Amino acid sequence: MKTLLFKAVPFVKKNVTRALEAGVDGLIVPAEHLAAASSLARCIVLDAGALEETELLSKEDEERAAACLDRGQTVLLRNSRLIIPVENLLAREQVAGKKGLLAVEVLNPEDAATAAGILEKGADTLVVPGEGLDRLREIIAVIRQTDGVLPLSEAVITEIRNAGMGHRVCVDTLSVFSSGQGMLTGNSSTFTFLVNAETEPNEYVASRPFRINAGAVHAYALTPGDTTAYLQELRAGSEVLTVDHAGNTGRAVVGRVKVERRPMLYVGAAVGDRTGGIFLQNAETIRLVRPGGETVSVVGLSPGDTVLCRLDDAGRHFGMRIKEAVRED
Repeated sequence: MKTLLFKAVPFVKKNVTRALEAGVDGLIVPAEHLAAASSLARCIVLDAGALEETELLSKEDEERAAACLDRGQTVLLRNSRLIIPVENLLAREQVAGKKGLLAVEVLNPEDAATAAGILEKGADTLVVPGEGLDRLREIIAVIRQTDGVLPLSEAVITEIRNAGMGHRVCVDTLSVFSSGQGMLTGNSSTFTFLVNAETEPNEYVASRPFRINAGAVHAYALTPGDTTAYLQELRAGSEVLTVDHAGNTGRAVVGRVKVERRPMLYVGAAVGDRTGGIFLQNAETIRLVRPGGETVSVVGLSPGDTVLCRLDDAGRHFGMRIKEAVRED
């Protein structure tokens, strides 16, 4: 997850309050205002005087920034319009290991999107100076609300059968979902199903559009930053990747995880010669998503129906992508 800081130099309390209410992770302030800033919210507070600020206008600037990072310093890149030097610093960080902290100044959503996507990974820390305050909420929307677009595949249902009792996981989030939006989960990280949030009305139970009844405890869930987690591992405060029927992604914070023993169904599907499966609670409120965004209850599924799934390459270690021959059935 990206860290977003507001640079309050000079220190103006009303601007700092606006930034905190918008949702920044922390502040950069002059040394004499460290105590005042720390009293406003529980967040990161950095001394502006301890930062090494530089513009990357030449190769010498890049080398100087690299030397500061090697010494463990925090480097703030101002007005970084040149992409290649930033790429070089990020690549060096990946090869040599992170020592210092590299932060990139952004003034608008376009700058933020660029800085967050350099080398597909992007800078971990973005800094908005006072001049960018009026567009701060737009910047936050860019870096917090999307992880890009994931290509989804049309999978044909091959099997639905009762699977006995098992522990399923309801993921209750701090967000409200729309129909056709939910989480990608499944028995394998290489074949996940778009499980719709409980957005649809039902005569027997109220809709709960903040909840995804996401599957059995052992299932993989896609999480932000190209990672996965077992549903059993999610906790209050965890982040999950949200996905809609068009593949648009976002993030939601977990507020509560409910693990309960319920009757389960096994659902199998295929995309060409690739197959996958998922265990879901046997209840009419649990829905998958058809191409186009229409939802379908698992109790109404039939072989030959088409639903949306995500295909991926094999290989995960503690949720992180690795290159390894792995088979999961």
